[in-house]
Parts: sequence; structure tokens; C-alpha cells
Amino acid sequence: MVNMMYRVLVIAGGAFALAACSTPDWMSFDSLKPGPSLDSVSIESEPPGAEAKASNGQTCRTPCSLALPMDAPVTVTFTLAGYQPEAERLEVIQVPGEAPRLRPNPVVVELTPGGPAPSVAKKPATKKPAAKKPARPASAAAPATASAPASPMTASPAQSTSPWPTNPPPVRQ
Repeated sequence: MVNMMYRVLVIAGGAFALAACSTPDWMSFDSLKPGPSLDSVSIESEPPGAEAKASNGQTCRTPCSLALPMDAPVTVTFTLAGYQPEAERLEVIQVPGEAPRLRPNPVVVELTPGGPAPSVAKKPATKKPAAKKPARPASAAAPATASAPASPMTASPAQSTSPWPTNPPPVRQ
């Protein structure tokens, strides 16, 4: 009987060892490993109500507290409408004989007003060329006198300095 029990244990142990080589992830023992230690950090801002976002993705509205991992430094970014964004870096402090912790704790940030929105320089309004009156037919034009020399002021209408063509559009019939 003992011999039989010994065989069953050897076969079961071999089957278990063989199965352990091909275990799926959900059966691994990694889930039994402890995760990084967490430290509760109080977060405040002046003015309150800013969104605080940690580099690991956690967010809250100030005043608040976050449980942050202590496996690496963490950056907390503060944003609030009308204020410039601010960032604070938290370092992991290891003191012999004590548990590691994040510093500074509490985190207090004073936000700087964003100032007036940059104004867009407006271009001076450009005058649209005046609508041209249709040219009068030559028969309706006043006859020029050949005996009197025309002065430059009255010789012809002033030339437009507009970059647009001066001829009126053709009339469609």
C-alpha cells in the first residue's frame, strides 16, 4: 500500500511540475508579489479648485490627497483656467530604519494668474475702391476747346491708384 501511495505522489508531482512549465498568466505566482508601496500625499493649491494630475495618471481637484507609488519620483501638474500651469516634483526619501516616503508632503502650489489674453493686432481697415460710375458715352462728353491749353488739374479725371482694373465689367444682354 505504501508503495502504491508513493507511485501516486510521484506521478502527481511530475504532472504538476510538467504543468508548471506551461501555466497561463492567470495562474502565475506574480500576483502574489507585493506591488510598490504607496504614500498618501496631501495636495493643495492657491486658489483651490485646480486639477492636480500625477505622472502615473491619477487626478483630483484641490484640496485633495492621492495615494502615490514610491518606486520612482512623481510629478504633479496643476492646471486651472485663467492661471499658468505649474508642476511639482516629488522625490522618494529613504531614511534608514523608516519606511520610504515622498517629499514634499503636503504639496502646496501657488498658481500664477495667466494675465490678459494676447490681443491680436488688427490691421487697419482697408478702404474698398469706390464703385465706378459707368462711363458716359463720347457724345455726351463736353467738347474740349482747342484754343485753351488744359491745365493738369482739369485735363482728365484723376487716375485711380487702385490695383484693380478700372474698366467696368461688360454689360450682358
